[in-house]
Amino acid sequence: MNVSQQNIDEINAVVSIEIAKADYQDNVEKTLRSYRQKANIPGFRKGMVPMGMIKKMFGKSILAEEINKQVSEKLFGYIRENNLNILGEPLPDESQEKIDFDTQEDFNFKFDIALAPKIDVNITKDDKIDYYQLQVNDDMVQKQIDAFASRFGTQIKVDEAGEKDMLKAKLTELDENGQAKEGGVSVESTILSPAYFKNDEQKAKFAGVKVGDKVVFNPFASSDGNDAELSSMLRIEKEKASEMKSDFEAEIFEITGFKPAEMNQEFFDNVLGADKAKNEDEFRVQVKEMIAGQMVGESDYKFGIDARKAIEEKVGDIVLPEAFLKRWLLTTGENKTPESVDADFAAMVPDLKWHLIKEEIVRKFGIKVEEADIMDMAKKATKAQFAQYGMMNVPEEMLENYAKEMLKTKESVRGIIDRATEEKILNTIKENATLNTKEISPEDFYKLFETK
Repeated sequence: MNVSQQNIDEINAVVSIEIAKADYQDNVEKTLRSYRQKANIPGFRKGMVPMGMIKKMFGKSILAEEINKQVSEKLFGYIRENNLNILGEPLPDESQEKIDFDTQEDFNFKFDIALAPKIDVNITKDDKIDYYQLQVNDDMVQKQIDAFASRFGTQIKVDEAGEKDMLKAKLTELDENGQAKEGGVSVESTILSPAYFKNDEQKAKFAGVKVGDKVVFNPFASSDGNDAELSSMLRIEKEKASEMKSDFEAEIFEITGFKPAEMNQEFFDNVLGADKAKNEDEFRVQVKEMIAGQMVGESDYKFGIDARKAIEEKVGDIVLPEAFLKRWLLTTGENKTPESVDADFAAMVPDLKWHLIKEEIVRKFGIKVEEADIMDMAKKATKAQFAQYGMMNVPEEMLENYAKEMLKTKESVRGIIDRATEEKILNTIKENATLNTKEISPEDFYKLFETK
């Protein structure tokens, strides 16, 4: 068997695979004998079917299967052994002669391959890239502390309703004269949350109410006629709720308010962990550092955008095997047309070029992702998920256990490896380029994205 490569140009090549009868004959004969031993054909005892009949019945398909197997193994083996960085997958050469398994004994297969263009990525201290460092001000710190205080607060019974308090009330349907309607809907106990009423006029009726007060309101108006809300509030079926447009009297018998956590040691420990802060000043310093740490991700995201632009401009134009890639997209995609492929190709080109640049950065700077990097990134991802629910001081052991669970699926591992690689690429650019650090307020920082 002979495998050879002919380069058409720097980004297109043809791989030829020549297979002679001696390359496949032994395997085909062995498979035929196996078929003969197992074949159940009426009129013949098992294992006694004439070989000629077996060859006639199965010979062509067995030959084709063996040839395809050997061609695939040799083709991809050749690509691996020669470290060919290909784009897409090999395609049968359009000049390939038709194969006839009935008459041919020797075969010649040709495959078109697209070679990734050679790219020189040179990152030095002469490359100056902006790095925006977000400033954390006192207002941001206070808002975060207020959010923590709300998260760790407690519900308490109060006599007078605040803006967001919940009310327990007895509801009585009224007639057109404002009297209790005979046979009307009566609810001994239901929960009202005026803060979430959809009608401001109805919401205002409950401002400052006290235990024992009676308020006349319209549930239909307060919920904007929402069947589910009315059904829940009035304890009636949804089908009846849409017709329930009467006024109701709400007799308030309990008000549940919310008390934010107090600025004390228990609060500090709940937010930061045990004994991380001993007083309010220390607590505020650490909250400020926490916010700054969270904003590093924002800064890095913007830096990634700016670094990509700077490196792409430095690398210059990258010539891609456009005809091959369009043909590959048309061949491998379902319901693809030349028109849709043109649109898809135009959309994929920028990301494909950047992918090639990143591959070269990985190669040139010897970037490797080790098992420790994968676990570290999985723990970061887990920590970020906990942070979304306000859990800022998750124990290391818990993070590690959740990370291990995350890494049990191949899909998750691939995603984590990609994120770890991206992080290492970003850090490599930071280390080798010159960062033009600029302090900026969050407001001005986010405006940078609005103008793009």
